[in-house]
Amino acid sequence: MRARSLVWVLVLLALTLGITVTASAQDRPDLLIWADNTRAPALQPLVEQFSADFGVTAAVQEIGLGDIRSNLPVAGPAGEGPDILIAAHDWIGELVLNGSVVPLDLGDKAAEFSEAALKLFTYNGQLYGMPYAVENVAFFRNPDLVPDAPATWDDVKAISEQLAADGIAPYGFLPQGGDPYHFFPIMSAFGGYVFGADDQGNPNPDDVGIDSEGAIASGDWLESMVKAGLIPQALDYDTMLTNFETGQAAMVITGPWALNRIKESGVPYVISDIPAGPAGPGRPFIGGQGFMISAFSENTLLAEAFLLDFMAAVDPMQALYDADPRPPAYLPLRETLEDVDLVAFDHAGAVGVPQPSIPQMTTVWGSWGSAVGFIISGEQAPTDAFTTAAEQIRQLIAGGPEVSAPVTVVGDTPPEDGPQAVSIPGSLQAAAGCSADWAPDCEVTQLAYNANSDVWLGTFAIPAGEYEYKVALNNAWDENYGGAADRDGANVVLSLAEDTSVTFVYDNKTHWVADSVNKLIASVPGSYQAAIGCSGDWAPDCLRSWLQDVDGDGIYTFVTTAIPAGDYEAKVALNLTWDLNYGADGAQDGPNLTFNVPADGTEVTFSFDSATNVLTISNGS
Repeated sequence: MRARSLVWVLVLLALTLGITVTASAQDRPDLLIWADNTRAPALQPLVEQFSADFGVTAAVQEIGLGDIRSNLPVAGPAGEGPDILIAAHDWIGELVLNGSVVPLDLGDKAAEFSEAALKLFTYNGQLYGMPYAVENVAFFRNPDLVPDAPATWDDVKAISEQLAADGIAPYGFLPQGGDPYHFFPIMSAFGGYVFGADDQGNPNPDDVGIDSEGAIASGDWLESMVKAGLIPQALDYDTMLTNFETGQAAMVITGPWALNRIKESGVPYVISDIPAGPAGPGRPFIGGQGFMISAFSENTLLAEAFLLDFMAAVDPMQALYDADPRPPAYLPLRETLEDVDLVAFDHAGAVGVPQPSIPQMTTVWGSWGSAVGFIISGEQAPTDAFTTAAEQIRQLIAGGPEVSAPVTVVGDTPPEDGPQAVSIPGSLQAAAGCSADWAPDCEVTQLAYNANSDVWLGTFAIPAGEYEYKVALNNAWDENYGGAADRDGANVVLSLAEDTSVTFVYDNKTHWVADSVNKLIASVPGSYQAAIGCSGDWAPDCLRSWLQDVDGDGIYTFVTTAIPAGDYEAKVALNLTWDLNYGADGAQDGPNLTFNVPADGTEVTFSFDSATNVLTISNGS
């Protein structure tokens, strides 16, 4: 008997014998699936069909992709989590270590999935997910501007110089700002890497390569493009694509998620391999999405039946592909598709590197991305930027006490009319590495001033436990603030269920202190930021546009009168990066909001509802 048939027989037997296959909550469906706003609509008719065909109740609950990962360990033990979740492959290490997912045996069905996709969802020799899509970035070019694909990154620079000199296009190649995922293919072409490999070929977190010779060489190449005026110092995903779609840029690196937008723009494009460097071909990260089964599910047999007997078929996989076209991991579907773009992505990914799924990968993105951003903005030289980033990553992996926030690579000189030192004294200090608690002069828990953001920041590794803290100025108790921005106010309570690197932010203009556990670290990047003092526009790590929730009602606001008259765009970003952002109507990765400032000096209020993720912008009119 085929393994998938056996699964469904066991489920039917359980139902027939009256064995409980539902959760304790009366209104809970037999099968609950968590999916994001891209995949939930595609799954909805499928689960309805499954319910009708098999006589059970199944439901899809739309959850933000980032929220799925963070909410599962909390909601699962409380009986409020899913049975199945849509997940990215690189979550596996973290989810396995915190006991949130269970291994999955595909049985005979395994032969119907690509070997590379199955490897992505394998951790310590066990499969933890059923993949449905794989992805990697590739090199896009406008063939009207660049007829032949450049073979090397030196060719890319030469073409960029020629296009600018001839007045054909101001930019040849544009990167996606400080995004490290999209920079990795360039870094790998120069010999840079994230983690080395152990004897078994697994990623080795003890070998961090962000400051390797090859990584720094790739930074030198990037810096040379910026200094030559071939890459602007303020750049993000939307700006990059807009320039490509309007013929202002001839070459970009992006993935299948951008295909629909590029096609709709009408710009001619060709997809090819990543150009090579001194170390060989540019090697993109290979990633994947798939289904995992929650370790907290009481209906694992039903969950397996849904995946093996229902989803592992052409029609359901086609529905997911139609919702978000990416190369399918399911071979019977893949064989039916004739798409030159998918073939090109496959070819570019043939030399790709599986994005590490070990838990330590989560420590990499912030510091690495900041380093790339600092090179583009001209704030730091490549050697300094990548060396500092690597040191931060190693400290985070080691869990050492002296870990600074990614955006505070170097503390800037604070303004003379403000505090010269800001610290986080509290009952957490001894645990963080201080000699005593409630010591405002302890060096370990000092924040660093960041001039670009005009705030004080710091990140400290703190063991699990219950703590209290507040913020103190100038290494003394003479001036201190609590969590409501109130002088001599109440302590802030900090509860950590596990060892955590906690980021603290203090704004001396409002006297509000926030931490990344109790509050969202949210900003409003947009086309206006340079006007209010940021080093560039569309900078999620510039907290001059920091959204603050002083009264704790879940509504985060930012008010300014510094934006000149004009039309602008903006959206909300969390945790100082673009990884989690919200646009119009609260949609994750949604379109920018547009707003108008009718006159200089107009008070503009940005209001973010953390319950709905909706940003509202009002101009006082």
